[in-house]
This record gives sequence, structure tokens and C-alpha cells, in this order.
Amino acid sequence: LKNVKMAQKEKLQCLKDFHKDTLKPSPGKSPGTRPEDEAEGKHPQREKWASKLDFVLSVAGGFVGLGNVWRFPYLCYKNGGGKVHFSSPTSFSLFGGGLPVFFLEVALGQFTSEGGITCWEKLCPIFTGIGYASVVIVSLLNIYYIVILAWGLYYLFQCFQPELPWAKCNQSWNTDRCIEDTYRKNKSLWLAANATNFTSPVTEFWEHNVLGITSGIEDIGPVKWDLALCLLLVWVICFFCIWKGVKSTGKVVYITATFPFVMLIVLLIRGVTLPGAAAGIKFYLYPDLARLKDPEVWIDAGTQIFFSYAICLGAMTSLGSYNKYKYNCYRDCLLLGALNSGTSFVSGFAIFSVLGFMAQEQGVDIADVAESGPGLAFIAYPKAVSMMPFPTVWAILFFIMLLLLGLDSQFVEVEGQITSLVDLYPSFLRKGYRREIFIAIICCISYLLGLTMVTKGGMYVFQLFDYYAASGVCLLWVAFFECIAVAWVYGVDNFYDALEDMLGYRPNRWMKWSWSFITPLLCMGCFIFSLVKYKPLTYNKVYEYPDWAIGIGWTLALTSMICIPMVVVIKIIRSDGPLIERIKAVAAPVRGGASSRPADHRGLKELSYPLDPNGNKGLLMKAPTHTIVETMM
Repeated sequence: LKNVKMAQKEKLQCLKDFHKDTLKPSPGKSPGTRPEDEAEGKHPQREKWASKLDFVLSVAGGFVGLGNVWRFPYLCYKNGGGKVHFSSPTSFSLFGGGLPVFFLEVALGQFTSEGGITCWEKLCPIFTGIGYASVVIVSLLNIYYIVILAWGLYYLFQCFQPELPWAKCNQSWNTDRCIEDTYRKNKSLWLAANATNFTSPVTEFWEHNVLGITSGIEDIGPVKWDLALCLLLVWVICFFCIWKGVKSTGKVVYITATFPFVMLIVLLIRGVTLPGAAAGIKFYLYPDLARLKDPEVWIDAGTQIFFSYAICLGAMTSLGSYNKYKYNCYRDCLLLGALNSGTSFVSGFAIFSVLGFMAQEQGVDIADVAESGPGLAFIAYPKAVSMMPFPTVWAILFFIMLLLLGLDSQFVEVEGQITSLVDLYPSFLRKGYRREIFIAIICCISYLLGLTMVTKGGMYVFQLFDYYAASGVCLLWVAFFECIAVAWVYGVDNFYDALEDMLGYRPNRWMKWSWSFITPLLCMGCFIFSLVKYKPLTYNKVYEYPDWAIGIGWTLALTSMICIPMVVVIKIIRSDGPLIERIKAVAAPVRGGASSRPADHRGLKELSYPLDPNGNKGLLMKAPTHTIVETMM
């Protein structure tokens, strides 16, 4: 008994020393930064989040975006109802793919204190192409995603009129084929009008006023300067949200990441109190178990998870790189995952309750009004609010929510892009105002390229980018190699030792199993099935893109995917010695280790890396003693 008490006393003392020596900052030093940044009297080159909440809200704003509102509810309806879709394929994709990769990227950024490219250069140089692929994807994504915000801002400006301009057919852009919804309520008039030959005022507002859409991508048309100005304005807002790094980003998200949740709750309450809401919710949740046999259901679930978690873009790695080394990112990743999936599920009630109301008002089936993507945000929902009491108020609230949902996702993704590129040349781009100038240059280039999507044929260009440049195929490809690099090249046990060094405990084993087996198999299965079931892009299921446009689309996709094998080949060619020795050398972590552990990290034991830079066993960092780990658990 005496020996047990002595052992417990020693463990408690060890824990106290651990907190004293490791968790408290040393005089003149900044805990959690890289050792080379901790020189006496110097400020750390890399910023850190001012508080834990800054990081949490930034991540929440980054992946709780437009897809949660306009894509997930529609997929639930399409694939057999919310309960089945949410609890079966989506849950499997979440716990087997999305959440493990999300945690992997955040932890990798925190461990190396590097952005999306240099983190791989430190950890597993042979797969540095993963970082370049992610930057290519997010760069293309940033060009077209913000166009949605330009559309939303244009709609918001149009709301400040005595009457919503898409409510009636008395506007200059309306055609003779425009019929108001009052005709729908009178079935005899509606049938007599031969409804198939007519369009609604909201559809004509979208196609003729907002887009001014042409007959095809062959006729790109002139720039619509009203949309170009809206696009410029949202780029300016995005620039000032991130130009000071995490100091500005961490504060802006207090508004952009929280206000959309308030708006979503308000719209949910309003939606469920509308007549016909119950029918819409039933339509959203009604299960069709037979759909579970369809592989497309599982593919939709997998790609939606990867989209909604903003993974494989380098953004989560960059956000994690600003964490202090001892931050408990595992706990927060699990909580943020629950928040993300919960938001998607709840948003379905807000959307389909309104669609149920609209279907009842028009006297049609809900299937006739259920849409996804821009069709939901800019046609279906605006039509619904025009039928409500006080339509202007609800339209303004909806488009403010839409803008904020998209805005924080946009500037988090741009921040990820900037961080990844700046970390390639830190000594040059971190001096003075060079980082701010570099951000301005990136924003200007992206804006100029985005002008092609605010022309009269810009919708066709937008769809081309959306379908190919940042497609699920590209994300699945990158996620597969991320897991291979960490689990099979660097070594999953070695990475778990690194997590133990940061967190003070080892995460649940299901993460290890996912990285090693489940996630790679899931990604490769979805990747192959997506290619087998590939269908060429169309617009509104009518217009078929020409072959040269499809070729451009696949070129956009391959520009990111080819980065990984290309860098592997380049790394091996540039190395010396026999082929096996070359591969060993470029697969080893950089000299000095990949860890960003502070120099005053004490009370630790030796931890072996899989390979040193010469391809041999090496001792390059330290990990907590089991006594400390057992006490903390």
C-alpha cells in the first residue's frame, strides 16, 4: 500500500512539473512556436491564434457553408430521405473518411507549424505534391466560389425596392411567356394556358436580368458590369478580412461564423410555422430503404462529406498551423464535426418546410420545386419568400445569411491558399508589408479570372469549373494519398506518437484504422465508381457542352491530380544513389524532424522516426513519458 501511494505521489509530482515546465511560457519566449522563432528577444515569425475560440470559429466558418444549406438537403431527398441518408451512407463516410481526414489535416498543420505545402515537405518530402495539388484545387475554387457571393449580393441590393422584382411579370426583362403564380392557384386557367410553354417571373429574373444568359459557352458575351462590381466588392471584403493574417481573420469570424446560425434558426422557426411545412418535412425525411442498394447513394454521401468539411484544400492544415503545439485539436475536431453535420441536417428542415409551403401555394408536388445548388438559392427560395407575408424582410434575411455563409468559407480558403504559398518563401514574403501586397496580387488575379463568369455566358464557365476543377474526383484523389503518406510512408504509429506528444494522450484507435485502411479504400472506391459512372456536363439537362469545353474541364481537373505523381518522379530523379536508396532518402522527414515542438518541452523520452534523411533509423524528437500520459488520461 505504501508503494502504491509513493507511485501515485510521483505521478502527481510529474504531472505538476509537466504543467509547470511545458504549458507555461518561459520568459521572453512564445510557447507553441517553432524553435527557430523562439530566439531571445525576437518576436515569433509565425502568428498564433489569440484564443481557442478564434480557431474554432474560423474552422466552423470555413466548412459550414453554402453546401450545408443547398446541397445536403437535396441529396437527402434524392437518395431516400434524411434519416436514411444521414444515419447510413453519410455516417459511414463521415466516420470512415471525412472526420479522420479533417483531423489529420488539422493535426498535421499543428505538428509541423507549416501550411499546406511545406508541412508535407517536412513530414514526407516524396509526397510534397499533395500540397501542390491542394493549392491548385483551392486556387481554382477561389476563382468561381466567390461568384456565388456576387450573385447573392446582387439579389440583396435588389431587395431594397418597394416590391421584390422577381414577384411579378411587369418588369422590362420579362417576356410574353411569363406567368405569375396567381394562375397556378386557378387550375382551370393554368391548364388553359398550357403551362409547359411558360416560365415564372423568378426564373426570368434569374436568367434574363441577373445572368443575361446566352445560348451556350460558344457565345460568352460581354461582361455584365453590375455583376462585375458586385464581384469586386466581395473580393475587397475578402481581402480586408484576411490581410492581417489570423489577427484579422480570428476577429471577423465572430460575426461571419455566428450570424448565419442565428439567421438559420430564424428561418427555421418561420418555415415550420408556414402552411404546408409538415408535408415538406415529411418529404425530406421519408425513408426509401431500397435506395441503400444503389451505389450512387453512397457516392453522393462520400463526396458531400468531403465537400462539406473543406478538406484536401490545404485550408484546414493552414488553420491548424496557427495553433499552439499543446492545443487539444482532437477534442475540437470531434466537436466541430458534430456541429457541421448537425447544421446540414437541421438546414434541411428550414429549406424543405419552405418548399412544402411553396408547393401547397402553387398546387404542385414538392418534387416539382425541390432543387439544389444555385437553383435552390436563386430560384426556389426567392419564389417562396415572395409568397410570404412581409416578403422583403425574409428575402433580406435569407440573402444576408447566404452571403455570410459563403464569405467566411471564401476567406478561410483564400487564407489557406496564401499561407501555403507564403510558407514556401517565408524569409521574403513575411517582411514588412510584402504579405499584404502578395494577398492583394492574388485577389486581383482571381478577380480578373472570375470576370469570365460574370459575362452573359458566364454561367457555363462557372459550371465547368464547379463540375471539374474542384470536383469530388480531385478531392478523393488527394485524400487517398494523404492517408498513404501518413499511415504507410511516415508510419501511422509514428504519427500517433507525435499526437501523443502534442495532446498528452493517444486518440481513439479508429482514427488509426481509418487512415490505414478504411479511408484509402473508401476514397479509391468512390474515385473509381465516379469515373465509371461519369456523365458529360450539361446545363439544365438540355444544353450539352461541346467537346472542346469538356476537354478544358478535364484539363482543370488534371492540373491538380498530376501534381502528386509528378513531384514523386522529380524528387526521385533529383536524388543520388540506387533507386531504393533514393526513395528512402526522399521519403524520410527533413533533418531535425518535422515537429514544431517548443525548445523548452521537458520531461520527455526519446521517440524514433521511421527514417532519418539518410534512409536509416534516427532519433529526432521526444515524446511524453507513459507516467505523464497515464496520469492525464
